[in-house]
Amino acid sequence: MSNIELNGDHTTPGTVRFTRTLPAPIERVWAYVTESDKRATWLASGEMELRVGGKVHLHFLHKNISPNEEPPEDFRDVHYEGADKEGVVTQCDPPHLLAFTWNETSEVSFHLTPVADGTRLELIHRKLDPTTNLYVSSGWQLHLDILSARLEGIEPQPFWENFLKLKEGYSEKLGVKD
Repeated sequence: MSNIELNGDHTTPGTVRFTRTLPAPIERVWAYVTESDKRATWLASGEMELRVGGKVHLHFLHKNISPNEEPPEDFRDVHYEGADKEGVVTQCDPPHLLAFTWNETSEVSFHLTPVADGTRLELIHRKLDPTTNLYVSSGWQLHLDILSARLEGIEPQPFWENFLKLKEGYSEKLGVKD
């Protein structure tokens, strides 16, 4: 594998955790996590009802986050046409905590804490089967890199080229072949 760093912490089987210090105040990071137009620049658009029991709709359209890149053949639909995930908010404490189900099979949570140089974000995705964990680990790492770049006002790295490198690395780390 190339020299790309894997920074997902696989705390228990079926769980991955990422911790980042983001270069923005907590209110701005919260807006990028919860507001559709801002979230669309690094992850997925879609409405969120910010209350326990509220609906979550995520529409992934990677041409919006990595516009000048040709995706691998297996991912052209997600890149050009989009893919949808549905969920339900399980925890909501603005601007510190948001957790929701992910297509009823897993759960993702964002924990935000103000720190001297910005906001500490801890993202945890739980209840993942091994193959899904491989894709989720690779995807979240890149989506969080893009979020950081957006908050800094710089051009993010190409998504798909790095996704394939990360997928190879996480495949080795997790001992999973897809």
